This record gives sequence, structure tokens and C-alpha cells, in this order.
Amino acid sequence: MGKKMRKKTVVKIAISAMVLCLSASLQANYKNHEQAQVFVQRMVSEHGFDKAYVNDLLSKAERKQSILDAISRPAEKVLTWKDYRKIFLDESRIAQGREFLQEYKVPLARAEQQFGVPANIIAAIIGVETRYGHHKGKHRVLDALATLAFDYPPRSTFFTSELEQYLLLVKEQGFKAEELMGSYAGAMGFGQFISSSYRHYAVDFDGDDVADIINNPIDAIGSVANYFNKHGWRAGEAVTVTARINDKTNRELANQALKPTLSLQDLATGGYQADFNVAANSLATAMILQGEQGDEAWIGFKNFYVITRYNHSALYAMAVFQLSESIK
Repeated sequence: MGKKMRKKTVVKIAISAMVLCLSASLQANYKNHEQAQVFVQRMVSEHGFDKAYVNDLLSKAERKQSILDAISRPAEKVLTWKDYRKIFLDESRIAQGREFLQEYKVPLARAEQQFGVPANIIAAIIGVETRYGHHKGKHRVLDALATLAFDYPPRSTFFTSELEQYLLLVKEQGFKAEELMGSYAGAMGFGQFISSSYRHYAVDFDGDDVADIINNPIDAIGSVANYFNKHGWRAGEAVTVTARINDKTNRELANQALKPTLSLQDLATGGYQADFNVAANSLATAMILQGEQGDEAWIGFKNFYVITRYNHSALYAMAVFQLSESIK
């Protein structure tokens, strides 16, 4: 290669590197993002925020590819039940759950009495979400919500709303927006509440006039119970039961909807026989999950559906239910 050719090549490489660096710097934060500026104007006009303050926050919010990668392959959508179950029904999580039940026996009993949600269900939610507070998330909530609001088109509307709720939350609670840590989806604390859930369902359960679900397990216990109560938990009713199926079972009835809409008679006619007695007028939904020993048939009820309001997945709700049974 001639000297001029080599020089041109070096110049081209240098220019390309500069372009890449410039592009990276432009995408490193969201201050100048077109959608972000629309968001800033809304926070100013609808909620009275200082424009400079919101712009400053967005200049500190970083686009995280790891967050985009994580939300594109959630475990609930890529794993079968037998593999998903292993994540949450391990011996250490069960042991920690029993310890949590014992350590917080008094507030759990009070939450069960006040909200009608069993203590072991409350504990299981916290166990599935954060291993009882040991793993609350490694992402800055500001980064997670900005990345998903402005760089994840499939759910941009939802996460823009959550970013709005987050700024309102930090203003109300006196948090520093750039410091809170959470999941890749921006969920926070022991029970992993998203911002809107924090604002609507978090409660002060220890009487200190602060609803702190990030550092206070007692407030988290009351808040999880309140969330379930507000979503229609039915005290004393079944969550889900195993069922028998056969070669003539109508499998098209299974895994169709999380919300129970069929009668037990409908399911029985379709070949699903509940293994336990349940109120005959109960509405239900049928599930066939791939377990360690082959297909597992289950019948879910209203309370199973309520668990899926926390995470819209039958696998998630089943993990919570089975963990709750294992830690009793």
C-alpha cells in the first residue's frame, strides 16, 4: 500500500472513530432526545416542575443496552415451567422464606388480619421479587425508566408514564432521583413496586408517617398486602389446584387467559377434573404447564389471577403460590 493510501486510510479510521464517539456522546444521556423534550414540557406544564431541574435529571440519565437486552428476553417468556420453577423454588430461598416469616411474624399477622392476604403469600412475593430484600436491583431507576421510555418503542407509552410517576414520587418522598436503585424495569424495594404502584399502594405500616418500601420491610409487608387487597384478593379462597387430564381433554381450553372466565363444570366437560373440592360456583382458568415429569394440569381461581396483577404471567403466579406453600 502506498504512503498516500495509508494516510487516507488512517484519516478515514480517525473520522469514523470521531463519528462513533460523537454518536455515543449524543446517546449517552437524554437531555437532547426529541421525546425527552416533549416529556420535559409536560412535567413543567402539567405538574409545575422546574424545566432546568428536569433537563438536568435527563442529562444524568444514561441509555443502558443491558436494560434493553433484559426486557427483550424476560424469563417468563423464554423458559418452560420446569426451568422457571428452579429459579424460585431452591432450598436457600425456601429457608430464607421461613426465616422471614419468623422474623416478621407480628407485622405479617397484622397485615393478614387487616388486608385478608395470607402471611405466606405476602412473604412469597417478597421472596420471588428480591430474595426477601437481599437483591433489590442493580440498575439506577432513572436510567431504566429513561432508557425504556425513549429507546424501547414497544412499551414507550407505559414507561414514559412510569418516568412521570417516578418524578412525582421522588418529589413527594424527598428522594434523590438519580440515586434510587431497582430492577431493569425500574421496580423498587423489597416488593419491587413500579413508580405508579408505589404512589398508589405503598402504605406506612409501622407508624412512622413514612411509606418506605425501599428500606423498611414492615412497610413493604403492608404495601404488598394492600396491593393484593386493592386488586380483589378473596380471603380464605383457593389460589390454584392440580387437575387430572386424559387423552380426551380439550387442550384448547388451557393457557388461554389469566382471568378466570369458565365454570368448573365447563372445565370438567372439557376433561379437567380438580383434585380438590372447590366451591361449585367458582370461575376458573385451565393451565397445562411443562413440568419435570411431563405435563402438569392446574386450575386457577380469582386469587391466582390477583397474583398475576403483580406480574402478568402464569409461571410467575405459580412460582409465588408454590413458594408460599413451601415456606409455611
